[in-house]
Amino acid sequence: MSFGVYVHWPFCMAKCPYCDFNSHVRHGGVDAASFADALVRELSFMRGLSGPRDVTSVFFGGGTPSLMPPSAVGQVLAAVAALWTVAPDAAVTLEANPTSVEAANFRGYRAAGVNRVSVGVQALDDADLAALGRRHTAQEALAAFRLAASVFPRTSFDLIYARPDQTCAAWRAELSRALHEQQGHMKLYQLTIEEGTVFADRHAKGTLSVPGEETAADLYDLTQELTEAAGLHAYEVSNHARPGHECRHNLVYWRGGDYAGAGPGAHARLSTADGRRAFVTEKHPETWRDRAMRDGHALVEDTLLDPGASAVERLLMGLRLDEGVRLDETLRARIDAAALDSLADGGLIVRDGGTIRATREGRRVLDAVLRALVR
Repeated sequence: MSFGVYVHWPFCMAKCPYCDFNSHVRHGGVDAASFADALVRELSFMRGLSGPRDVTSVFFGGGTPSLMPPSAVGQVLAAVAALWTVAPDAAVTLEANPTSVEAANFRGYRAAGVNRVSVGVQALDDADLAALGRRHTAQEALAAFRLAASVFPRTSFDLIYARPDQTCAAWRAELSRALHEQQGHMKLYQLTIEEGTVFADRHAKGTLSVPGEETAADLYDLTQELTEAAGLHAYEVSNHARPGHECRHNLVYWRGGDYAGAGPGAHARLSTADGRRAFVTEKHPETWRDRAMRDGHALVEDTLLDPGASAVERLLMGLRLDEGVRLDETLRARIDAAALDSLADGGLIVRDGGTIRATREGRRVLDAVLRALVR
């Protein structure tokens, strides 16, 4: 079974108003070396929990991992290779912002062992980029993406849609432009208003408007139409790829696999002798670092998942995938059979032997589908 390693780098140059990830701004600078040392310490602790495994993917997320010095990335990857067996074809992904300062590090990341970059272009409209709090222009983003495509074997072109006042005509033109640039994978996700963000505050005050449900659905359908025509299959709700270009690390999550996690606010799921366990680390960066260096880890949660909870989690993740999820007896016990029949009759779910899949229409309303299914 696939096994992934997630590494969280929590620092950003600025906090985007729509972002609810564990990200922090440090205007006084970051002692990257001390954080890299702490990441290695926590990964060593995770190795004690996971036992020997074959790593099929490593993912640097954030925050802004492209603010990491390449030497720190190399140190972490060397630790992963020393702690586990890394598959020869393992996917090593780093999320990158397309500013010129970060793009200059691309060759250093490649030399350190990164072979895939997910470039957060987010928009190809300068006014919208400014409204999203991004610190690059559309031209800078395209230049950084082209550089990434020349350096790394695999790249992802990431965009946000259903942005304030966005029309289908504008999105068609923007996505068509992006499709001419993409290199086999695109992450295209709808803007959502997340609690605790600046956008949530503005939305509550009525100073920020986003497309309504009908327009958002039209934008979703347009996204599917254009990506399919370009040969990018929607293998997940927000991810589109040519065969062989899927994000292997995220597939570990969506298929209910095991993964280690290190860094402030990182999560992990590991199958241990006691059962499947869920882990969460301390979110505050400096507190996390100090605890990891002192104790070897900075866990704040260690939960033994009962089989039913694990099955529901697998359903929640698996129905995001076009391939769907296989029903075992534990999962069948947690599903409302009548609701499943109703969803199938309504064209939102397809049953194929022991597997269920959400249709395109079902994925449009996936949250409602899941609420109906789970007992």
